[in-house]
Amino acid sequence: MIKKVSFSILLFSILTATTALAQRADDILGRWVNSSGEGQIQIYKKGSEYFGKLSWIKLPNDEAGKPKTDKKNPDPALRSRPILGLEILKDFTFDDDTYEGGTIYDPKSGKTYSCKMTLDGTRLKMRGYIGVSLLGRTEIWTRVK
Repeated sequence: MIKKVSFSILLFSILTATTALAQRADDILGRWVNSSGEGQIQIYKKGSEYFGKLSWIKLPNDEAGKPKTDKKNPDPALRSRPILGLEILKDFTFDDDTYEGGTIYDPKSGKTYSCKMTLDGTRLKMRGYIGVSLLGRTEIWTRVK
């Protein structure tokens, strides 16, 4: 009887901790404005990984009404695709308060970088880098209210 109660308590504790971790990991879900204010990114989840797509972009007055395309993409076949709706964050997993293992695509340059993200309240710290994170740049994104 005591073994069954102890096992039940242990199982409940594990399930509670796992649920709390998943909820904390999902705090990143939603819309974010990039540091320049030129775009909003919708972060969502597929399975256990996190992704983000451009959900809004600011267009200069002379381009209003024209779809902005991925003209800097290194693959010529992809240069005519619209960047609105483009998945720019891919394959992030949550581990101990950091989202890592993913990539970020910069449509302005056509380059893809390794990336890790940390959430600090309504601020999302994005660290894009090549090779090691020491050689990179950090941007701060803000949650859309």
